[in-house]
Amino acid sequence: MANLNISRIGFLTPGNYVESDPYTGLEETLQLFKFGEDLGFNNAWVRQRHLERGVSSAATFLAAASQRTQHIGLGTAVIQMGYENPFRLAEDLATVDVLSRGRLHVGLSAGAPPHGALLGDRFYDGDPQGIDFSHTRVSRLRANLQGEPFGDDDDFIESPAGRQRPRLQPQAPGLAERLWYGGGSLRSAEWAGRNHFNLLIGNLNVGEKTDNFFEAQRQQLDLYHAHWSTPRKPRVAMGRVIVPTDSADAQSRRRYRDYAASRHERTLQPQGPRRTLFSRDLVGSSEEILQSLLADPVLPYVQELRLELPYDFAAHEYQQILSDTLQFIAPHLGWRRERHETPGEKIAAKDTHPSPLQAIAA
Repeated sequence: MANLNISRIGFLTPGNYVESDPYTGLEETLQLFKFGEDLGFNNAWVRQRHLERGVSSAATFLAAASQRTQHIGLGTAVIQMGYENPFRLAEDLATVDVLSRGRLHVGLSAGAPPHGALLGDRFYDGDPQGIDFSHTRVSRLRANLQGEPFGDDDDFIESPAGRQRPRLQPQAPGLAERLWYGGGSLRSAEWAGRNHFNLLIGNLNVGEKTDNFFEAQRQQLDLYHAHWSTPRKPRVAMGRVIVPTDSADAQSRRRYRDYAASRHERTLQPQGPRRTLFSRDLVGSSEEILQSLLADPVLPYVQELRLELPYDFAAHEYQQILSDTLQFIAPHLGWRRERHETPGEKIAAKDTHPSPLQAIAA
């Protein structure tokens, strides 16, 4: 049996909706974040996708989620930086982090926007051949979030709020260390380690030296750690599609198994010119899923696990999957629920310390 020490468990949801009724799907996803917090999940992540029936603006969605929740971590995995302006995105993310009181986690990736050619001049302001879509774009985002003043020492801006040095506002201390890079290749893993980004790994990667999914992921993980050189401890969060059936009704069980069966063939060999490798979806009883997780050769090397929820399941099915995972699976992976003070406990703790006026009166 593998020696597992999973200290944090999160879930990643697509936030999908019916095209004619986006409100209902987005509202149900906000409710799922709150439901996950009440269960005890450490993090709730949302996918950011463009031109799909899902969350196209993670910052906007997570700003809303910050007002529905109190302590669960809020994440986006991943923002494709090819679509983004590193300064404007930094302003949005910093605002969300302040509203959530420092709970934001940001997953990122580099590269040209996949739909750029389709969007054409609806998106590009000039020749895309002259735009730098490399990892430099990700580094520029972090530099903006680090809060250093812009310009020279004698550069100031004047506004009705007064005279001040120009820097990104609002300030979000610590957010720059809660940036994650979506790794899936040796090159991306090495870059993330060398540049001290936390690492997101999932259920697909590139088979560069092997046809075995787990061997490829271990190679990437080893390379990441080999190039990490700062005293700050790196964080790695592993994603797997996990769908327990224990308390599901008969209709949902059929849907879950049909979903896994429709995706099984892609796991049998590398796919496409990039030789993409996919891991098998873990669908079944909690006992069956635990057997698969305990045999996963990558899991012993990470402390954070992320459930990757399938597309287009019903709200009650997502809730059942989350509930069964924490009740029947998580405790066997070493996970223990964090305890958070209730509002009443916080007030009681505050009352034990006299205010300055009370101290003077005494």
